[in-house]
Amino acid sequence: MKKLWTPPRSWNPIRTIDAHAGGEPLRIVIGGLPRIPGKTILAKRRFVRENWDDIRRGLVWEPRGHADMYGALVTPPVSRGADLGVLFLHNEGLSTMCGHGIIALATVAVETGMIPLKTPETRILIDTPAGPVTAFAKVAGRRYRRVSSVRFQNVPSFVLGLDETVKVPGLGTVKYDLAFGGAFYAFVQARPLGLDLVPENARRLIEAGMAVKRAVMAKRKIVHPFEKDLNFLYGTIFIGPPRGKGAHSRNVCVFAEGEVDRSPTGTGVSARVAVHFAKGEIKLNQRIAIESIVGSRFTGKAVEEVGFGRHKAVIPEVEGSAHIIGRHEFLFPPDDPFKVGFMIR
Repeated sequence: MKKLWTPPRSWNPIRTIDAHAGGEPLRIVIGGLPRIPGKTILAKRRFVRENWDDIRRGLVWEPRGHADMYGALVTPPVSRGADLGVLFLHNEGLSTMCGHGIIALATVAVETGMIPLKTPETRILIDTPAGPVTAFAKVAGRRYRRVSSVRFQNVPSFVLGLDETVKVPGLGTVKYDLAFGGAFYAFVQARPLGLDLVPENARRLIEAGMAVKRAVMAKRKIVHPFEKDLNFLYGTIFIGPPRGKGAHSRNVCVFAEGEVDRSPTGTGVSARVAVHFAKGEIKLNQRIAIESIVGSRFTGKAVEEVGFGRHKAVIPEVEGSAHIIGRHEFLFPPDDPFKVGFMIR
């Protein structure tokens, strides 16, 4: 084209940067939306959930996204000393924290100049619905902004229940651990259920993961010590043996409405660190490497013991890497019958 085409303003263009961390996507909105009202991140989350759901669906669902797409809305910070805030989007709604999202967002923030670059590490304090999270982006090279990895210290993570059981239709009695790492997860060993944690089994894993999630939610209350907006089970994480050398184990997280995390799940690794520490299987600063369904890895360790309400908790530190993969301007023509998206799966 000789002249760059410009869409009508009424088509409401929204600009994004797309990245992935460990294979899991993150679509970060960088322009086209008004300021999100609310004095806290949880208030902003409630506003988006109640007023902007068409935007979420339009960006995350087909035809602009897919059933396993993940997104982020960057907001001004709300707490003292924070650099920015974030809301995370998925196929069902909005999450409370997202580890792969923190890794990808920190990478994008440094590499695009959103955050002033400091070497050898750039510290970023991020307000999330679950609380403030501190990320450290390791800068590689002297002549350009390239983040080789990001480590983040998560919100206090704790165990809600160990070795509990629940009857699950089609699976029988299932043993699980229940823990919080920014969101609540039920952790289930895959082998006793005859599940192999490989991409070819994605459909079986989704069905089993959602069945466990529904059964646990029906049996017991999920209670966060301070925030009622966090009182829900986010997903099921199946644990199995690693495929790669040097890894501790493999995670497959089925969350929201049957999404499968391509990464090892940063909040899931955080909660697993809390479980292993509570069981005496790891000590402070003992790092473990967790694989994902596609073989990517995050490492995790407990860096500090803390109290969190009535719970004994740890501050987990998770590390992984991310890459920018695209820039987009998404359009929403008023006469498009699918402008707010649809989802087949």
